[in-house]
Amino acid sequence: MTMKYTELKIQTQREVPNNARTEGFAFLVRAGYLTRENELLPLGEQAVARLKNLSTNPSFFSLLSLPLLTNDHETYFPLSTGNTEIIHCESCKYTERLELAQFKKTAIPHEELLPLEKVLTPDCHTIEALANFLNIPKEKTAKALMYTRIADNKFVFVVLRGDMTLSEAKLKNIIGEVRMATAEEITNAGAAAGFASPVGLNAKRALIVMDDIIPQSPNLAAGANEDGYHLLNTNCRRDYSPEIAADLIQAKAGEPCIHCASPLATLPTLNLAARSEFNFENILLALAETHHDEKGLTLPKSAAPFDVYLMHIAGKTINTFEKADEIYNALQNEGISVLFDDRDERAGVKFNDADLIGCPVRITVGEKNLKEGKIEIKARTDKANQLVPIEDAIPFIKTSILAPNLGSM
Repeated sequence: MTMKYTELKIQTQREVPNNARTEGFAFLVRAGYLTRENELLPLGEQAVARLKNLSTNPSFFSLLSLPLLTNDHETYFPLSTGNTEIIHCESCKYTERLELAQFKKTAIPHEELLPLEKVLTPDCHTIEALANFLNIPKEKTAKALMYTRIADNKFVFVVLRGDMTLSEAKLKNIIGEVRMATAEEITNAGAAAGFASPVGLNAKRALIVMDDIIPQSPNLAAGANEDGYHLLNTNCRRDYSPEIAADLIQAKAGEPCIHCASPLATLPTLNLAARSEFNFENILLALAETHHDEKGLTLPKSAAPFDVYLMHIAGKTINTFEKADEIYNALQNEGISVLFDDRDERAGVKFNDADLIGCPVRITVGEKNLKEGKIEIKARTDKANQLVPIEDAIPFIKTSILAPNLGSM
């Protein structure tokens, strides 16, 4: 793909946008890939189109040189402003969305099952209040959460240990979409809000779902389904029979990894791919965050919208535009994609824009060098320019600069 600068109507900016969330986003706006409102401009559309073409390569992500966190079905890019929070284990690299992540739960030490005992517990509407009143740790209580399944209006009673937090995403994956149960639905099921437990519920009216650590948590304090009262020593199987036992708990930082028991960490990320679906705009942002310097983007050849940024400097005795146009056509014929800066603009402006846009190679066609039959070639990440005879320019670019990435062309 080759295009001229004026055709793409690129508008670069010298100042960092005042709403810039990150350096990468700022450079994408300044280089004319995105608007300040995060909408793709023609140059950004060109970059995304190239990424889409590249995504058919099985080694797509490895060609982008990005620091990634992955699992079998998703790919993430760590970013402080990212909107997808994940759990990650640095030791074994376990990675999962926060709401779906698992961790190694600690069972309560084995003890003999004690008989049920109904006790007065005034003003104990929360787990914290109950644990304080009974002078027991929260892990010795059972938490009740009540929902209604949307598909069939089935009342759903969820049992967790009191020291744990429900992941609604896990619950929905198991039983389908739910909503909070109404006061009437709770009463009709035989439960009491604030003092609820699965003990004594009508099995025909309620679907009891428990977390899988509950069977290993004996003698828990739970509601008595009567205002102001709780039951001591409730035990799964003996006192109630859940229909479903599964992992329902929200993981958090510091919990032991499900695979290696190392402490888990939470990280904000961008989601780049879910199963076989790519988020190309997030990938573009990840590239900008990773590949830039103080002057602008430094995109790898595999991901840049164009291989070459071609520019001419107006001369007094030689028509540099005409010569640049010849080179433009020659590069096209060799299958090298080119962005031809065809503007009648000062050299300094063009150099700055070339650095901002970040193509892997810059070719400068100027009068002084043309008199010697040469043009200036510079790799974006190199400090030095090189003068190359015009007839050697294309072989030089292919072998010296683009060669490592030719497989992705």
